[in-house]
Amino acid sequence: MKKITVENLVEKFGLKVLAGEKHLKNAITQSNVHRPGLEFVGYFDFFPTERVQILGTKEVTYLHKLSKEERKTRIGNIVHYHPPCFIVTAEEEGLTYLTHHCIEEEIPLLITYKKGSTSEFIAKLSLYLSKELAPQISIHGVCMNVSGIGILLRGNSGVGKSETAHTLIGRGHRLVADDIVVLKKIGLNSLLGTHDEKTKEFLALRSIGLLNVVRLYGSKAFQDETRIALDIHLTKWEKDDLNNELDHDVEYKEYMGVKIPSIEIQVQPGRDVAGLIEAAVHNWILRKQGYSAAEEFMSRIENDNEDCN
Repeated sequence: MKKITVENLVEKFGLKVLAGEKHLKNAITQSNVHRPGLEFVGYFDFFPTERVQILGTKEVTYLHKLSKEERKTRIGNIVHYHPPCFIVTAEEEGLTYLTHHCIEEEIPLLITYKKGSTSEFIAKLSLYLSKELAPQISIHGVCMNVSGIGILLRGNSGVGKSETAHTLIGRGHRLVADDIVVLKKIGLNSLLGTHDEKTKEFLALRSIGLLNVVRLYGSKAFQDETRIALDIHLTKWEKDDLNNELDHDVEYKEYMGVKIPSIEIQVQPGRDVAGLIEAAVHNWILRKQGYSAAEEFMSRIENDNEDCN
């Protein structure tokens, strides 16, 4: 799991630091955030102290209406629990009292430069934290977005994963990661594929070297992340092992407890592997829509037999 600090939030969302500059290294461990409500009236039984605390116009307006003594007591009760930071999405005017409390308790107090919907900011912040704090692993392979579908290309070294990716880029599809693919579990049944920053935009081709696909082919050739829907295993050509059945049971590859539909494509010189991958992706889309070519074919055979009888 990647370590996230308050400082990361300041940089990511362009936040202004009102207090606690020396404590921006505070760790953030929870993807969910919290808007104090019941805590302002003294109810702390379920106060999630480890979460980022958000104060919007509603909360700030309420605090402004309290007497000086009431405000001191109620804010004091909350800062006593030392959450990682407070983020204010309302106007900065009149926040001196809150700044004072945060300085005393050494808690970073941040404010958004761009004032807008608190709910919208929370949605963006929660999405960012859920991705950054998601359980993750790194695998050897290539990640692509083909026709809007995220795929993993796996196989032994030298089987042609990167070369196939290059051909797919030439056909208008997008590279996400080459060589090292970072997989993040962002839900019970969802995997996000991305790069490890060092390899971002790079594709390594034997006999050619390292390519920057964005510099060569433009921004359309690269995508920062994609939700993984299909796992494709490239293997060397073995004639007797080639699957020629009309249809077969779906196999799966499991990553961190998430099962991804997986198929094997055999590679040999002259075989249009990129075209087969495109076909596999489009066929997967049709299956998700409830269509099976094999079922339609068998239905036609049955109908012909009935006509003959």
